[in-house]
Amino acid sequence: MFRPRFRRLHPLCQFAAPLLLAACAAACAQTLEEVDAARLPPAPEPQIVASAAAIASALAPQHGSVGDKPSDAEPRDRQAQTSADLAMAPHPADSLYWVSGQANVIYQGRLPFHSPYQGPNSFRNSAEYKTSMVGTLFMALRRSRSIRYNTDFLFDMEVAEGRGLSQALGLAGFTNLDVVRNPYLGEAPYIARYQIHQVIGLTEETDAQPQGPLAPASSVPMRRVEFRIGKLTLPDVFDVNDIGSDSHLQFMNWTVDNNGAWDYAADTRGYTVGGLAEYDDRNWSIRYGLFAMPTVANGIAMDWAFSRARGHNGEFELRRSIVPQRKGVTRVLFYANRAHMGVYREAVNAYLTGTDPTPTITLHEHFGALKYGFGLNNEQELTSNLRFFGRFGWNEGQHESFAYTEVDQTIEAGADYASARWHRPIDKIGLAVVSNAIKRDHQNYLRYGGLGFLLGDGKLNYGRENIVETYYNWHAWRGLFYAVDVQHINDPGYNRDRGPVWVGSVRAHIDF
Repeated sequence: MFRPRFRRLHPLCQFAAPLLLAACAAACAQTLEEVDAARLPPAPEPQIVASAAAIASALAPQHGSVGDKPSDAEPRDRQAQTSADLAMAPHPADSLYWVSGQANVIYQGRLPFHSPYQGPNSFRNSAEYKTSMVGTLFMALRRSRSIRYNTDFLFDMEVAEGRGLSQALGLAGFTNLDVVRNPYLGEAPYIARYQIHQVIGLTEETDAQPQGPLAPASSVPMRRVEFRIGKLTLPDVFDVNDIGSDSHLQFMNWTVDNNGAWDYAADTRGYTVGGLAEYDDRNWSIRYGLFAMPTVANGIAMDWAFSRARGHNGEFELRRSIVPQRKGVTRVLFYANRAHMGVYREAVNAYLTGTDPTPTITLHEHFGALKYGFGLNNEQELTSNLRFFGRFGWNEGQHESFAYTEVDQTIEAGADYASARWHRPIDKIGLAVVSNAIKRDHQNYLRYGGLGFLLGDGKLNYGRENIVETYYNWHAWRGLFYAVDVQHINDPGYNRDRGPVWVGSVRAHIDF
């Protein structure tokens, strides 16, 4: 295995071991034998894992997908390579079942940076490197070959090893989406998804869709209603962006791949249980879902009393381009969470009056507290090789950050470019800039020494956390990809007294 001190992988991921060995030998600049594994806590689980279905959307235009025009032609060399099977093993077309797997290894290192002080939840200023590994087995079964009335049964298993820099603490926009904030979760495999997916067509007219583990049918009705019930991660369905949503083939930062101000319902690993309904038409869609919330901030246990704790999520999607003959999509997202959440202002006031020795948000939690926000998401194809995307997010910021990350406002812009001119049409170059912020009550809580589930330097000289990330993703052969990635973070954890920070990464990804 790529790290000798790791225990042997669970059988779920042993199929990936030989290829991962070769991948990481080429990608990693040094071995991980220097890490004293005995001093480290058990490895975390991934917050969210990109599925094999993302291959088609992330790396190549989806010809025939909803919103595309027949005139969206691509260069001949791109057509030849995107039609190839981008997996190590071929998947049968229009089958009643789907079985696939993926393995993702990310090696990250950080240079020392300026830091006059640091607290319990700080991003550490010493040089450091860490490796994460995620393996997933995807399985899906269709009840019949019907397109108009299709039923899918989905079941995914996952396993993870490794951890993030500084135990994934100290940054609102953390640098590796494959790790989470709780380093004490075990390495045992777990169930990532189980779902019943029902499609009810409202017309005989059909449209092609890329097959994948979340959508094994090759065609769908042009107008339809879809239902999903079971366990899932909300970014499977909401806030999707073909250019900036996949940490296994694109960007790696939490607040680049997802809207940082969207505190979506999830346990520590990024999954929840609930249901959603969606209506799809030729050029637009609308979806709404209700999901379970964790019992505590960043918790693994879920509160099953939906009468007191629940996450509402809704999204409108318009597939309309501002550039003629090019693909463009705009999404408007809203969410409203009810949970046992604390109020920042109450925690600060209790500290200032001497009631609490330090600001402690968990002492000021209320059942049924409401946290709400919205987001905008846009992607636009500019040329056959160049695509642009952007996001904006806002939440009310008075209640504690509870499930995803400590961001109350975010704005993001980025682009990717396919290397078709150099006869590498699957390769991608990406660049993104994101700026995160928190509201005044949240700032005061950290300034007086309060700790969130991610942040806490002991004090705070507030400034927006600004992040620039760039990557190059190289398609080596079939389902094997390598990438290099560089991230620059100004004012880590919103603190002008610390930083700037440079983080470099290499990644090996295999899709089966």
